Amino acid sequence: MSTTSPAGALAIVIGSSGAIGGALVERLLSDPSFTDVIGLSRSSDPPLDLLDETSIAAAAQAVAAHGAEPRLVIDTTGFLHGDGMQPEKTWRHLDPAVLAHVFAVNAIGPALLLKHFLPLFPRDGRAVFATLSARAASIAENAIGGWYGYRASKAALNQLVRTAAAELRRTRKQALCVALHPGHVESRLSAPFGSGGQATLSPAEAAASLLRVLDGLAPADTGGFFDQEGAPIPW
Repeated sequence: MSTTSPAGALAIVIGSSGAIGGALVERLLSDPSFTDVIGLSRSSDPPLDLLDETSIAAAAQAVAAHGAEPRLVIDTTGFLHGDGMQPEKTWRHLDPAVLAHVFAVNAIGPALLLKHFLPLFPRDGRAVFATLSARAASIAENAIGGWYGYRASKAALNQLVRTAAAELRRTRKQALCVALHPGHVESRLSAPFGSGGQATLSPAEAAASLLRVLDGLAPADTGGFFDQEGAPIPW
């Protein structure tokens, strides 16, 4: 990860209690490029809850008070199913309360992460904000339909990333803001669904792939949407 961050940098993993987030924390802790790694989640200290902007602001303030400037922020949060909510197979299943929750976690929460964490990036040098999107968000590749809320909320996330990247480059020329598809990863989120013929990755394998992709990106790639191999995904 030497090109992702200068020596002595701070890395932040949001959603560190999840499968991919936990694997990223573990891998980054063994990376000599980073002197410190902070994992944030609803169970961390301070806690960070995507549905509570006050907690997001407080977590960002705690990071700012930590001393080192963050050079890597990875958001691994996301919602596909839970608490009786499932991806819609047809428009007949659309429910405004479910859609509001999916958008709150997959788009509005990450937007607030951008609001509070991007200002912490140093003005000079490389810094990366990455968030986990999904190939299902690709409008160009959507040939089978279904999963209305998940697809639409992650597509909204992609637009938020693209918009934030345009603003970020005005003051931080070497910083990146990108969306990543992690592949089909063994986790609670993907457990009820098949891989659709995709190769299944362990959280550790997914973490290694994501960091490898980030390591290979240049400032010109900011605002992009990439898969687990680093290939661009069509919007």
